[in-house]
Amino acid sequence: MNRPLTHTLFLIFFSTLLLPGCASRKKLVYFQQNSGDTTQVTANRNFTPVFKTDDFLEIIVTGSDPEAVKPFNMPDIVGNVPQAGYTTGAPARNGYLIDARGTIDFPVIGKISLAGLNRMEATALIREKLDPYVGGPIVSIRILNFKVTVLGDVARPGTFQIPNERITLLEAIGLAGDLNISGVRKNVLVIRDTDGVKTETRVDLTSKDVFSSPVYYLHQNDVIYVQPNKAKINSSVVSASAGIILSVTSLIVTTIVLITK
Repeated sequence: MNRPLTHTLFLIFFSTLLLPGCASRKKLVYFQQNSGDTTQVTANRNFTPVFKTDDFLEIIVTGSDPEAVKPFNMPDIVGNVPQAGYTTGAPARNGYLIDARGTIDFPVIGKISLAGLNRMEATALIREKLDPYVGGPIVSIRILNFKVTVLGDVARPGTFQIPNERITLLEAIGLAGDLNISGVRKNVLVIRDTDGVKTETRVDLTSKDVFSSPVYYLHQNDVIYVQPNKAKINSSVVSASAGIILSVTSLIVTTIVLITK
């Protein structure tokens, strides 16, 4: 076997390793449409989260008489206190945990059922219950443990706290540093827990239809998973054994060269 043939064998070997990495534009570009086309897609601009079991709520009651509303407000917790596995750098807020029955235990009033209500509905309900005690109360409600998790083939996977309770799927992916080049954009999975029932929704980020998807606006505790493409899966297997394969190939080629000299 001559030297050019040996070089050819090595070129074939390395070309085989690199071949799965090729990717087409259709698999990588977001929100594809024809050049020059103008498309209008309506998203739900009035989205507001619905309270669920295990939500941790901050409820603040204010009014013209500070002393009258004082019994209905929890004091702040002094110090750096961990909440639900997270440690905050500022004094933590006290709050109300929605229990398995969908209720909170509110001062003076007692049990109030909030699960299944959005903020406007919950605010109206609490104001109604406060009316006998406080004249014209103002009620503010915020979810303290609103978070989403992004996993899989992204730059910075993790769990992200969302202070304003309003985040889109695209914004969550942005927080995670966007998909890696090897992430599958056509089959992003969103896992949602509703009353203990897990639902899975697949989203194609290469289509403009993502804006009208029911999971475009994320709910608290949603999980987004981006799967790697076949090339990355194959490369992880190849890279683990590439050294062995290269050594064996080199040994075989060297042996053949020596024998045929």
